[in-house]
Amino acid sequence: MKTFIYSIFVMVAIVGCSTMNTGPDKKLTSINSIKNDTIRIVNDSLEYEIIIFEPGFNSWLVTQPPRGYYSQSAMEISNTFKVTTYNIRSRNPLKYGNDLYPFAIDYNRRTDYGYEVNYLLYNYFLFFEQKYNQRLK
Repeated sequence: MKTFIYSIFVMVAIVGCSTMNTGPDKKLTSINSIKNDTIRIVNDSLEYEIIIFEPGFNSWLVTQPPRGYYSQSAMEISNTFKVTTYNIRSRNPLKYGNDLYPFAIDYNRRTDYGYEVNYLLYNYFLFFEQKYNQRLK
């Protein structure tokens, strides 16, 4: 609870990454915007989920290049590196604190999460880096 009091409510989670390759036939079936800038994306088989809970993210996202601007493979490569850095920082709270990195992100580079999940995660990291003056390499 202390993390939420001192942080600006940063939560990113991808859970349930149980398969190694979802293949192209599994499509995203729901995108639900929930009040207070929370975005929740779930596929039809509920094998993965991404939740972005960050004030200002939705309004920032509309100022970014549209879907289709970046290729999925380019975003996956970037997300893999940034998730690794983010997770290292989240697992070292004495060095990096709990405020900006309260949770680790479960992201498997071998799983095909689809374009939408990768797009939102990619843009979340850009937003995170700009808003908190962080560099995730």
